[in-house]
Amino acid sequence: METHVHGVIVPLITPFKQDLSIDYNALEWLLGRLVEAGVHGVFPSSSTGEFVHLDSVEVERLNAFVVEETGGKVEVYAGVTSNSTEQALKLAGAARDAGADAVVVAPPYYYRPDPETMFRHFSNIAEKADIPVILYNNTGITGISIPIDVILRLIEEHDNVVGVKVTYDSFTYLARLVDEAKARRPGFSVLTGSAYLSLPCLMLGGDGMVAALANAYPRTLVRLYDSWSKKNLAEASELYSKILELSRLYTLPGHLGANIKKILYMAGTPVKPFSRPPAAPTSDKVLGEFLSHHPIEI
Repeated sequence: METHVHGVIVPLITPFKQDLSIDYNALEWLLGRLVEAGVHGVFPSSSTGEFVHLDSVEVERLNAFVVEETGGKVEVYAGVTSNSTEQALKLAGAARDAGADAVVVAPPYYYRPDPETMFRHFSNIAEKADIPVILYNNTGITGISIPIDVILRLIEEHDNVVGVKVTYDSFTYLARLVDEAKARRPGFSVLTGSAYLSLPCLMLGGDGMVAALANAYPRTLVRLYDSWSKKNLAEASELYSKILELSRLYTLPGHLGANIKKILYMAGTPVKPFSRPPAAPTSDKVLGEFLSHHPIEI
């Protein structure tokens, strides 16, 4: 199954109205802005997008809306993570039927499965979903890391396991994964979920980044990827220094997605500052100070 995931992928925030229903008008504005900025893909129902606060009907509708609204202008990688293999399969089938390009699946985040249980979970989804699958190693949320050996087994046994997003604070893990995964399948995509590893991932031979920062600063990340692709290392290095500054957003108190929505709101965009509890942004003072030093890209 030929799918090469690359470039700047945006794990979308989920805008809400004051009544905490999904604000599709704000999402439409955001998608238009990201397409115009030149991002390569979008990832609805993400951790940044508070997917754990969405019910299954909302996840299905959200994924389908993003597919329809982008209209093939960018790739859509639909989040279908669930503690239940059966539920993840149901969401994956709905995403496939809606026209998503791939699905993104993390390990069950409540249970802490051993490697063999993780392999079975992912393998069942890959076998039955009939859509490209991107694995998602997010140790900060799940509390576990997908062993590289499990990823390699999945690559070898399932042609539709096409890539992995790595949000794991280990340069050694990322370097080994790039080397060993691409030795088995050169077209397999390895992407970092950490903006501060964006350029290092590319330098290691990785394929791009899935960066929450891109909700607010898409052009900077796209320019970094383009500079690297054109072998303009001086410009890439300069942009990477800027991205390291922007990455301080990840260290602020509060929920990352809620913080991003709040700074978009403070900057005058249609995105409102609402999140479903317990997710909440940090203080206006902290976010206002960040925004004063780093104006968003409208």
